[in-house]
Amino acid sequence: MNDFFKYLTPGDRDKEWGLYLNVAGSALVAPNSTYPSSDHPNGYYFNWDQGRVLNEYQINYITEGRGILENENGQFQIKPGSVIVIRPKTWHRYKPLKKTGWKEQYIGFNGTIADQFLSHPFFPANQPVMNIGIHEEILDTYLKTFQLVRKEMPGYQQIASGMVVKLLGYLISFEKQKEFTGKRIAAIIEEARFKMRADIDRLLNLEELSEEYNIGYSYFRKMFKKYTGVAPHQYYLELKIMRAKELLLSTDKSIKEISFELGFQSIHYFSRLFKKKVGINPTELRK
Repeated sequence: MNDFFKYLTPGDRDKEWGLYLNVAGSALVAPNSTYPSSDHPNGYYFNWDQGRVLNEYQINYITEGRGILENENGQFQIKPGSVIVIRPKTWHRYKPLKKTGWKEQYIGFNGTIADQFLSHPFFPANQPVMNIGIHEEILDTYLKTFQLVRKEMPGYQQIASGMVVKLLGYLISFEKQKEFTGKRIAAIIEEARFKMRADIDRLLNLEELSEEYNIGYSYFRKMFKKYTGVAPHQYYLELKIMRAKELLLSTDKSIKEISFELGFQSIHYFSRLFKKKVGINPTELRK
């Protein structure tokens, strides 16, 4: 991939969309090179002594080489697979090491949706560097964004904004996976999820299930929620409610039959839980 950068001029409708790009580019910085290139315009160009403050978010993916980033929270090491997350109105400076240089891909963007996503706890402001590793999916997202930016076809900003959301999703996903990679608990959770689906027609005792794997339920529950975002009991109930909706809409079985088929001992509890999860009771859904 050749060096490339392009500064964009989003229109009012692009900004109203909620997420729009200002710049995109990539560069291979050779060892002992001056960084950053003086080709960048004012507002983006900076020197190490002064650093800079941007009026946009930037996500910079380093796939080769090493370097450092400094901001008000301290100094952070950058290595292959690091993602630099720059926030608006935040002083910072970064550079590759002279002896290694680096390869960078970057996207600069703004918008109310960007504010919403980047204010999420998944992106803590005091941790501007995420070490997620080298992933083809992330690099491919950058490349597809560059293709859109190069051509600037009508509507490219809206498609490119979707690529930014996709990129943020990948960052969260790979960051969460780091905690489970190569660990036994990941396989246990996957097997437990399979058993929940296979045993959806009865009440599976989740505490006994964790004992089968020789782990405590509190640890199992904690790791299951980290893995899926939902506690195991709630996950199991959500599966039952999904199945109940299918049966209500595709069969003539009575609500009582469906309730017992899914392992609920009380039709009243089933109906109350169903309304809590779906917003309407089973009879209303069927109508």
